[in-house]
Amino acid sequence: LAERVISEEYKIWKKNSPFLYDLVLTHALEWPSLTVQWLPELTRPEGKDYALHWLLLGTHTSDEQNHLVVARVQIPNNYQFDSLKSGSEKGELGGFGSVTGKVEMEIKINHEGEVNRACYMLQNLSIVATKTPSADVLVFDCTKHPSKPDPSGECNPELRLRGHQKEGYGLSWNSSLSGHLLSASDDHTVCLWDVNAGPKEDKIVDARAIFTGHSAVVEDVAWHLLRESLFGSVADDQKLTIWDTRSNATSKLSHSVDAHTAEVNCLSFNPYSEFILATGSADKTVALWDLRNLKLKLHSFESHKDEIFQVYWSPQNETILASSGTDRLLNMWDLSKIGEEQSAEDAEDGPPELLFIHGGHTAKISDFSWNPNEPWVICSVSEDNIMQIWQMAENIYSDEEPDITAAELEAQGM
Repeated sequence: LAERVISEEYKIWKKNSPFLYDLVLTHALEWPSLTVQWLPELTRPEGKDYALHWLLLGTHTSDEQNHLVVARVQIPNNYQFDSLKSGSEKGELGGFGSVTGKVEMEIKINHEGEVNRACYMLQNLSIVATKTPSADVLVFDCTKHPSKPDPSGECNPELRLRGHQKEGYGLSWNSSLSGHLLSASDDHTVCLWDVNAGPKEDKIVDARAIFTGHSAVVEDVAWHLLRESLFGSVADDQKLTIWDTRSNATSKLSHSVDAHTAEVNCLSFNPYSEFILATGSADKTVALWDLRNLKLKLHSFESHKDEIFQVYWSPQNETILASSGTDRLLNMWDLSKIGEEQSAEDAEDGPPELLFIHGGHTAKISDFSWNPNEPWVICSVSEDNIMQIWQMAENIYSDEEPDITAAELEAQGM
């Protein structure tokens, strides 16, 4: 029954998508990816009507060889949905997609087990850290690996980072201190390494510090984006904790708050405001916090129907953030609309700050990433191997009604 409902919902989504999106590229990956991150690089080939972007992905195979993957994506330059050509009465996304939306797996690097998370280092984009099913965190230099992996399947990272006892998901590179990497683990700790310090022997680097304040699985960790010594962590003990690496107390929680009524799965610092951050939880809410007064939750975003596992602020818009998780939906929120007046009809769809719901996935969303070069473009990956690159229609975020001519309405059978 559930499958039938999901399939019906997807059909409705697909039929309506020409009116909701300016861009939708759907690509079926060979294996599902648990992780996705846009690289900040971009090239516009001369004389072509598309730009090239790059994505960091991983694989989660059943029991075949796993890989860390760098994919190249072609995104058309002017990708306004052409509603006349989109065959919307057939419910198909035409107009573009099959022709220009090309995804190429450019580099595949052998990996030990599935890639729980992969993150590039901001100061050197070819340096990538990964979380594995073991306790080790691996560091690869993509320039030192052939684009086709060694058929032996041998995994040859440049470094192995030791310090954890168990696997985990959270991973964060410091944006101002090159080589400073944080990792969160199921062993209740957060580890800090400096990969620039180099290995002691056999590629192994030991943690510089291990932070032991949480009493349960640490789900996520993130450096503050504007203050190089601050970072936050969230855990199954329902706490959000803010740490300062300058203090010697690696076991004392510097600032800790009961953030949610269930496990806290993710956090994200606002790139524009040094005091604002968001957390996502198994209690189905996203919470908004001010570092100056953590005792008081600023706001709770409520619309998800299941656990939230990802939350990320928009890189271009200070008031916009998005969240996703088990309910197969990616919700986009706009802080500036909190508390706005709503009609009863609108209120049924969600609170005023709920800007958009991306309903294109038919399975749990594993991760998503905002494109740093193309505003409002997101790549999301789900457990059923599907990767979607999409941008909602401009009239949704610009508050303007689209100019639809009578002829277009007629053509669409309205």
